[in-house]
Amino acid sequence: MGRGKIEIKRIENTTNRQVTFCKRRNGLLKKAYELSVLCDAEVALIVFSSRGRLYEYSNNSIKTTIGRYKKACSDSSATSSVTELNTQYYQQESAKLRQQIQMLQNSNSNLVRHLMGDSLSALTVKELKQLENRLERGITRIRSKKHEMLLAEIEYLQKREIELENENVCIRTKIAEVERLQQANMVSGQELNAIQALASRNFFTPNMMEGGAVTFSHQDKKMLHLG
Repeated sequence: MGRGKIEIKRIENTTNRQVTFCKRRNGLLKKAYELSVLCDAEVALIVFSSRGRLYEYSNNSIKTTIGRYKKACSDSSATSSVTELNTQYYQQESAKLRQQIQMLQNSNSNLVRHLMGDSLSALTVKELKQLENRLERGITRIRSKKHEMLLAEIEYLQKREIELENENVCIRTKIAEVERLQQANMVSGQELNAIQALASRNFFTPNMMEGGAVTFSHQDKKMLHLG
């Protein structure tokens, strides 16, 4: 039969409690030793009995391990403090940046209205003068940019005009060449058709165009002889 579950609560009987403490203490010390050996861990165990008696185990030194523990807690606390301070700093900086962005947006919105000639009653004479100077500088830059773009457009159109003229010259030349070739082909075609018509009647061969003598057939020779 398996062992039944033991309810975890304070043992009221003093003798039983002491016996259980001794057994469990020895088991705990054994587990601490095994953990240090098997896992190469630095283990320190401190136990006080209900009577105040001290039991301890350490594979290194209790004082050394406790000192290391205190240092680790101190470093962790310092790291936590630094992290908290950094968080607070960045939160404050973020709030400042949001405030500056909002102020810039409001300023830009007011400036746009002022440039449009609205909400001028709240401005002083000095502010109106500054606004006027800003408008004049802006108009000067706009006119300069417009003039620059117009010159560039005119230059582009002039270059394009020259290119189109050159293209037209090339097209006219090609058209004249095509017409010349067409005329030449038409003349040659008429001569060739006439020669082929005569050749089909056996009056002469088509090599007439090559400058050769006219050749008569045998029947034609008889007709000429009889005549």
